[in-house]
Amino acid sequence: MLISLALLASVAVVVVGAAILWSNPSRLVNRVVFTCSVHIACWLGCLHLATTFPPGSAQGLFWVKMASAVGGSVPMHFWIVNETIAAGMQRARRRWLVQFGFWLAISSALTVICFTEHFIPSHSTDKNRVFGWGYYAYIVVDLSLYGYLIADALRTIRRLEGGRRIELQTWLLGGCSIAATVLALMAVSAVTHDSRYIRLQPLVILVFFTATAVAITTYRIFDARQVLLVAVEKVLLVGLTAAVAVTVEWALRSVLPTPFDILTTTALALWTAWALSNWLDRVFRFYPQATAARQAAFAAARRETRVEDLERAFLAVLKGWGQSDHALVLSGAKDSLRGSGVELPEDSAVAKAMRQLRWATPERLARERPTPVRQALGEFLTAQGLGVLVIGEGPTLTALIGVGHAASRRPFTYPQVTQLMELASIIESALERAHFSVKAQHAEQLATVGLLGASLAHEIRNPLVTIKTFVQLLPQHHQDAAFREKFFRLIGDEVNRIDRLTEQLLDLASPRVYLANMIELHPVLQSSLDLVAAKATDKNIQFLTDFRAAPDRAFTDPSAAKQVMLNLCFNAIQAIESQANERWVKISTRNTSTGLEMAVADSGPGIAAEIRARIFQPFQTTKSSGFGLGLAICSDILANLNASISVDPPVPGSGATFRVTFPCQPS
Repeated sequence: MLISLALLASVAVVVVGAAILWSNPSRLVNRVVFTCSVHIACWLGCLHLATTFPPGSAQGLFWVKMASAVGGSVPMHFWIVNETIAAGMQRARRRWLVQFGFWLAISSALTVICFTEHFIPSHSTDKNRVFGWGYYAYIVVDLSLYGYLIADALRTIRRLEGGRRIELQTWLLGGCSIAATVLALMAVSAVTHDSRYIRLQPLVILVFFTATAVAITTYRIFDARQVLLVAVEKVLLVGLTAAVAVTVEWALRSVLPTPFDILTTTALALWTAWALSNWLDRVFRFYPQATAARQAAFAAARRETRVEDLERAFLAVLKGWGQSDHALVLSGAKDSLRGSGVELPEDSAVAKAMRQLRWATPERLARERPTPVRQALGEFLTAQGLGVLVIGEGPTLTALIGVGHAASRRPFTYPQVTQLMELASIIESALERAHFSVKAQHAEQLATVGLLGASLAHEIRNPLVTIKTFVQLLPQHHQDAAFREKFFRLIGDEVNRIDRLTEQLLDLASPRVYLANMIELHPVLQSSLDLVAAKATDKNIQFLTDFRAAPDRAFTDPSAAKQVMLNLCFNAIQAIESQANERWVKISTRNTSTGLEMAVADSGPGIAAEIRARIFQPFQTTKSSGFGLGLAICSDILANLNASISVDPPVPGSGATFRVTFPCQPS
């Protein structure tokens, strides 16, 4: 027995059906599609036997009739799949039985007519094919049944939403393609009396049925309309490019030698394909919201530097992309993922499931074989009202990005999931950078505290020595009222001095979210000078002040101003501490047309011209120690407060001058 295309297709269809059943045997749609696969495999098996025996023989004619009889009940099976997708067999039992009885009667009639002389008479041969009126009635009735299925499915689609709507659309598109092509081949074979058209049916069944069955059962969800448009675009692209290539080759054949003719034709065909692809993309407008969302996400990543501001901006982008009023951004490193008022342990079942799946939708979880972690993930999606959730992982940060159900109630398809995964990559990178910036700022604060440690120890030791001396003298002068009054006053003053120093040190060391307020800048600068004065004295460096600004009110964060000034002062001290001649640092303020300016100048060697352009970029340093993050962090802090920092152009023989401009009113 020869292995025909029909037999191979029969085996392939059964394998596809078994794989669909195995993927999730508890899902009703998968079970019904499996039975439909077996039904179609039986039809293909009969078709194989019909082509194995000689066409004019009695056995060949019998199996042709058997194949037609088995195929006559396929519309009924398609209707059962439609019902399963649309209502899950949950319609009123009596109504369903009535409809099933109608389909069973029609299918039985088609089966019976296939074995009568009115279908294919017994005297029909391969050379003299004869078809009775029953054959044509069979085709007409079959076409009518498929037409009814199409109309019924279109009516049902209007009242469906979510995944079932897309599944029914896909089944309708695939089923109609199968039926129309098979019946068209039967009609062409009857008209031309050429059996080769019948032999093409298995290939059509294999292609369309496999694609359709997989599309409505696989975890990747596709929009039937979008798939059709993409197919149309590709057909147009190939057809138009081929037409241009043939035309150019024909026109140049008699003008250019063969090698140049081929090269020119190839170049023009490639250019045509590129131009047509861009033009067709604009005509069909495939996912225009994806491009806009990517651009908005990149803009937000460039514009915002704080984690909270980035999350707000990204939530707005996600809502616009998904046409939803709800979105979710969770991010974190080791212990937990936080954001949008939600907190998840990093080792939770939801996080574990997302690391396995990479993305999830309610429709995907419904189609796949259930597991405990996937059930927990499904419950999380339901509780948060999410239609899709993806994960983005970087070297140090994990981000979960979710979008609520769209206003249209349509499920998110796989192409949209890939778009969201691209957005998640952008969001994760921006959040990771923001988290790193926060950590770097805190590290810079701690480094500043470390530099202040020795100076503050000296400052604290002086009042402690004074207190110790008075305590030692107290037993001898306890009866002296003047001594006691001086003692109590001095103790209070010295303790307050120590308290102020330690408070400033702790305030400087604590991680902060800087918030701008209207402040008086000079007292803030003066308290910062108190912190650094002892270190300057130890290094024999003179600190000068010229506070000219009047008024000195600025709209900024006092801790940020203190952090920036200390950083600039320490940089200046490190720049001049190795000099043998005059050593001084000068802090001045003045009012300008753009705000209140604070300048920190020194008598050091200045900044080389080649490094000045990138002085505020990370990891730019001329010192033998450190990472070169201080000025970059100062620039980020000030940018978040609508302030700015700049450095004067280098002047030979002069030191460096940094200028910080604070706004005088809210932006």
